[in-house]
Amino acid sequence: MHTIILENVKVYTNHGCLDEEAMIGSEYRVDLEVTADLSKSAKTDELSDTVDYVSLNRIIVEEMAIRSKLLEQVAQRILDRVLNEEQLVQKAHVKVAKINPPISGDVASVVISMQQSR
Repeated sequence: MHTIILENVKVYTNHGCLDEEAMIGSEYRVDLEVTADLSKSAKTDELSDTVDYVSLNRIIVEEMAIRSKLLEQVAQRILDRVLNEEQLVQKAHVKVAKINPPISGDVASVVISMQQSR
């Protein structure tokens, strides 16, 4: 098995439980790692034989645009779509980070990490 990683996908959107978060929004960072057999594409050099990371990025951006109270729901939607739309992917691991969350103290980010296999 092989790995494709999208790191530090930055999105500004409006997730969270507070009304202020819905109105103001905040910055998020998403990391997505998928596991697939990439040996065929390594030989053929054809996009159709691999997992298209442009498609993976599109899934992240589209799912992050749908408001949710909890990051867990956003992460699960990303995992579900990746496994439904990218047939070569055997396992996916996503991290969704809220940058500078509205909690007391000096907290750089809160990260939800979830993974799912076929």
